Amino acid sequence: MPRAPIERREVLRHLASGLGLIALPAWLRVPGAYADRLDPTPRQTAGPFYPDPLPLEQDNDLIILSDSLTPASGIITHLRGRILSLSGEPVRNALVEIWQVDANGVYLHPRSGGAARRDPHFQGYGRFETSSSGDYYFRTVRPVPYPGRTPHIHLAVTPPGRQRWTTQCYIRGEPGNARDAVLNSIRDRQLRERVLVDFRPRPDSSLGELDARFDIILNLRA
Repeated sequence: MPRAPIERREVLRHLASGLGLIALPAWLRVPGAYADRLDPTPRQTAGPFYPDPLPLEQDNDLIILSDSLTPASGIITHLRGRILSLSGEPVRNALVEIWQVDANGVYLHPRSGGAARRDPHFQGYGRFETSSSGDYYFRTVRPVPYPGRTPHIHLAVTPPGRQRWTTQCYIRGEPGNARDAVLNSIRDRQLRERVLVDFRPRPDSSLGELDARFDIILNLRA
C-alpha cells in the first residue's frame, strides 16, 4: 500500500525539532508585526525542467517512494518555512511545489540529460498545502550543481484563487553562487540575500541530515 504523505499536522512537530537553529526573527513571529519591514521575496524563473511528466507520487517526502525500503541518494534535508503576505499574515491553504535535481544532477525531465544516471528512488517533485499558520514542510536532498547552475531548489506557490508564483532558493556560501546568472539577475544585494538559505546540520541526527528554512513573502496585492 502506498505510504501516506507527511501530513500538515506533523509540520509543527518537525518545526519544533529544530527551533534552536531555525527560529524566525522576532519581527516575523507575530502576524502583522513590523509589516513595513516585509519586502516580497524575489520572483525567479521556473526554468525549463518543471517535471515532465509529473511523478505518480506527489507528496512532500521526496526521499522514499511508495513502500520502497531504499531511500534516495544524497544528504537528507528538511526544508521548511512559512508563506506570508506583505502584512505578515500567514497564507493558508496555498499549494507549495518544489522540484530539483537528484544527487546525480539529473532532473525529472526528458531534456535534463543524463537520464541513465537518474536516481530511481528520488521523487524529484513534491507538493504541500500550507497550514493555517502558513507553514510548509518537505523532506528532500541537498541540491547539487547542474551544468551552468549553482545548487538550487525550485519553488512554486499558488495561493487560493491566484496564479502560480515561482522562485528558487540557494545554499548560502556555495562557491558557485557568484557565477550563477539566474541568482545574480537579482541585482539588489539585499533582495538577493532573501533567496540564500543556511543548510545547517540537524541536531542529534546520526545520518548527517540538514535543516533549511526558506520563508516566502508574497505580494498578494499585485
